[in-house]
Order: sequence, then structure tokens, then C-alpha cells
Amino acid sequence: MKKQLPEINFSNQENPNSYFDIVKIEELLGRNLDHDIGKNHLVKFYIIFFVYEGQGYHTIDFTDYNYKKGTVLLVRKGQIHKFFRSPNVKGYLLVFTEEFIISHLNGMEALKSMQLFNDSLSFPKIEFNDLEDFSDFTILLKHLEMEYLIKDNFSIGITRSVLHIVITKLFRIKSKSGHLIERKKYMVQFLEFQKLVEQDCFKSKKVQYYANKLGVSTKTLNNIVNNVINETAKAFIDERTIMQIKRLLISTNLSIKELAYTAGFNDPTNFYKYFKRFTGNSPEVFRQAH
Repeated sequence: MKKQLPEINFSNQENPNSYFDIVKIEELLGRNLDHDIGKNHLVKFYIIFFVYEGQGYHTIDFTDYNYKKGTVLLVRKGQIHKFFRSPNVKGYLLVFTEEFIISHLNGMEALKSMQLFNDSLSFPKIEFNDLEDFSDFTILLKHLEMEYLIKDNFSIGITRSVLHIVITKLFRIKSKSGHLIERKKYMVQFLEFQKLVEQDCFKSKKVQYYANKLGVSTKTLNNIVNNVINETAKAFIDERTIMQIKRLLISTNLSIKELAYTAGFNDPTNFYKYFKRFTGNSPEVFRQAH
């Protein structure tokens, strides 16, 4: 399977052991990199994209999000995104790996922090509509930048702590706006289900398969999913499967027939119908568009 989509690993040449980097958006847009950030690429790290001046667009998993002063966009590990070059935009990219968060926090707090980036649980866009909140957040990121540049024996620990505050503040803003799924009774079980679906959706698209894996009945699994995201388990499986197919469509040069078999369909015609039912387009049209 020949890959045609760049997969970008975390790399910080100035401080390779930190698993964290802070980059000004306007500087990144002017860099000469080994890949075109204006085209789709898959990232193997987390990104907090914060704009304090200007406006433009950014694409995350084939959806375009407009941004302006006070916008935060969240990109999680494994997602596909691309930049649109906007000459007037200024802001920060906070780039980090799971290790950077987990090494500082206990298990439950680390799990909560990662939930901020979970697109199944919340919208990946946050707006600072309150001027005081925006000002406080901007000051916090400037402090983070200054601390990160010090690079003494204490800077990495302080940077981790400030990043945790940044993530917690973003949770607060999401909660204020009503765009956050609060702690639910079955959250841990749902996250386990989500992980299984993203891992095995090409093996099976049946609710019974995942219920068996989790050691619960199909009724219990539906209750878990409905409690957390107000959907059926089958609807969630189909959503994640379609997203994985979309990623495969643009990340490889597999023929549609080969891709159908890879995605677990015995008949390419059924694959075609399945994709069109959920997207409104054929696989070929989607691939050409992206």
C-alpha cells in the first residue's frame, strides 16, 4: 500500500527531549518545510491553535473551520489537517505529545485532558467571546512562550504545569458555552468502546462484535453510547468507519476495489453504496475533491 499523504511526527530540534513546542502561526506559514502545510497531512501529536489577530480558515478532517481573533482550534493525534495561508493572521500553535501530558498528571487527570481533543465528545472549535477571558488566555500563552524559551532545569516542569492550566481554562470556556460533554456515568466505558471502534472498524461494523469485546450486552453498549453522546452504538460505528475510509481514500493510492476489501467489504458495490449513503458522494468524487 503506497502512502501519498505525509505523516508528520513530533520533532523539536532545539529541545528534542521536551515533547513540546510552541510556534507562532505567522512564522510557521513562512517556513520552508519538507511538506506542504497547505495540503492535507496527518499529525502524530496534539495541537492547540490559538488566534489573537486576523482571520482565515483551517481544515480538520475534511471540514473547514473559519477563525478570527479569539478562536481556538483543537487537533488530536491521528487527524488530518491543512492550513490556508492568511497574511494577516497572528497566533500560537502549542504542539505536544501524550507523553508530555501523561508524565506530569495522574491517570484520571491525564485522561480528562485528552478528552478536550476528542472530536466525538465535543466540537473542535472554541471562541473567546469574553474580552477578559481572551486577555487572560493571551497573557497565559505569552508567559508559556517566555518560560519555554528559558530552557533551564525548571522550564520543562513549569511549561507542563502552565499547559495543564491552558487545557483546564479551555475546558472552562467550553463548559460556559455549553459545548462540553460533562463527566458522564459511562465515560470510561465509552472511551474504551471508541478506541476499539477506531482500531477494528474495518474488521466489523456490528454492535454485537464490540459488545462481546467489552463483555457487555448490546443493550448495555447502546445505553453507554446513548448516555455519553446521545447516539446509538451502530450510528457511532458508522461515523468512525466513514472517517477512517475518508482518511484511507486520500492517504493511499489504492484503487476503489482494493480499498473496499481493505475496509472489510466483500463486494465493492456494497462499499460504494455504504459510502454514498453517509456522505452523499461516491468514493471517487470525494478523493478527487481532496
